Amino acid sequence: WRNTMVAKSILKLGFIAEGETEKIILEKTNFFKLLKSKKIEFVSDVIDAGGCCNLLPHNLEAFVLALQKKGATKIIILTDLDTDKCITLTKERIIAEQQNFNHVISVSVKEIESWLLADTEAMRSYMCDADFYYETPELVDDPYEEIKRLKISGCGRGTGTKLAMANQLIENHGFSIENAASHTNCNSAKYFLKCVLGN
Repeated sequence: WRNTMVAKSILKLGFIAEGETEKIILEKTNFFKLLKSKKIEFVSDVIDAGGCCNLLPHNLEAFVLALQKKGATKIIILTDLDTDKCITLTKERIIAEQQNFNHVISVSVKEIESWLLADTEAMRSYMCDADFYYETPELVDDPYEEIKRLKISGCGRGTGTKLAMANQLIENHGFSIENAASHTNCNSAKYFLKCVLGN
């Protein structure tokens, strides 16, 4: 029992994001407030790996060491499925068997922008459409292009870059990972919160 209590008390999460969009989704939403409310310690500086090509075993050690120097005891890696055939292949590509640091890989399906599409309330505000609902956000091959298409057809204007779109949805329309995870068909967001919150 004592060992269990000690292990819980020293848990501190560190995050490695595939790219800029993942990084701002972790840092600029209410995600860190959620962790604080659950009394979960974390390193507030999310590492941007600079693309999936940098999420490979020979690159991860430096990222992990940087987080461990800040006290991280568990590493959460957030990446996209992209064109990989399955989540298992994505995880195997990132982590070599001999690596022994405490890590969890969370894969957004198929891209992190699917989570944006899954937050119905944020999208209703962003699209100026009180009835907006996207039934299958994780089945879209390119959710950014899909959101851009919907924005042009519904509002007569585009979204800007991926980063600009994500920033707008977060800062002006209240996007949250919790909302995305509440969507019936956004299991990757649900899995991410389960990995982080442990429930």
